[in-house]
Amino acid sequence: MADAGTRPPSLLALPSYLASQAAKYGYRQLEAVLAEHHLLLGHHAVLAALDDFGPLSQQQLADSLDFDKSHLVGRIDHLEERNLVTRTRDRVDRRRHQVALTPVGKVLVGKLRPTAQESQRQFLSALSATERETLISLLQRVLAANDAVRHGLGNDDVHP
Repeated sequence: MADAGTRPPSLLALPSYLASQAAKYGYRQLEAVLAEHHLLLGHHAVLAALDDFGPLSQQQLADSLDFDKSHLVGRIDHLEERNLVTRTRDRVDRRRHQVALTPVGKVLVGKLRPTAQESQRQFLSALSATERETLISLLQRVLAANDAVRHGLGNDDVHP
């Protein structure tokens, strides 16, 4: 019989299990930071994407975050109610909506970015700075390779 809290060794041998379980701790720390601003992880993802890429259509935003478009609408609604984003008809294709950060949203992203980074540094505090960089690099490669497969590209199309 296993001690309380002992994880099954057969699961500890699965990288996907390890990644998902470790990610729970990182999510919790980031969620606590975001909760201070009445935001959830999905809200933060939308704000970060808009800050990184500029205005996007709802479809582009959903694709870049791998979000279901129907779930994205509620997140955008929340952010729009808080005056953090605007949603306007696309001038070229009136069927689409463009989503953009407001000045208030930009200021909030500027506050959140270093706080979110610090929460993740704390989450990975068991690792040295070099180990954290290596882990992030490896996870980015795995994600890029799997994104390529999802989008119908081969692994040769992924550039590290």
